[in-house]
Amino acid sequence: VQLQASGGGLVQAGGSLRLSCAASGRTFSSGAMGWFRQVPGKEREFVSVIRWSGGSTLYADSVKGRFTISRGNAKNTVYLQMNSLKPEDTAVYYCAARESRPILTAMPIAAMYDYWGQGTQVTVSS
Repeated sequence: VQLQASGGGLVQAGGSLRLSCAASGRTFSSGAMGWFRQVPGKEREFVSVIRWSGGSTLYADSVKGRFTISRGNAKNTVYLQMNSLKPEDTAVYYCAARESRPILTAMPIAAMYDYWGQGTQVTVSS
């Protein structure tokens, strides 16, 4: 299984970006896909997750109301719409996937995921 993240870039504060993550080699019908982010010298931080079955979502408090996670029609793509971006959103964003049905409240834990993408850089200038 390979996860390919894309859509990062440089944007001014208040702007928007849409990240995409496509999984190849597997269709996740019962698991979940999520996003984490990391800045140098800090631990990887949970951003959001969506469960394939039912579409339940969870967001970090820091992005709630600004970011929206969604699924593509094919069960191997997830998107992260990021609005009202702030300089503190600057990070490398990683997508991750879990094969089995998750307990949603446990999904902020990085160890709950089976696969990880390579990351895409998001830079928000002030």
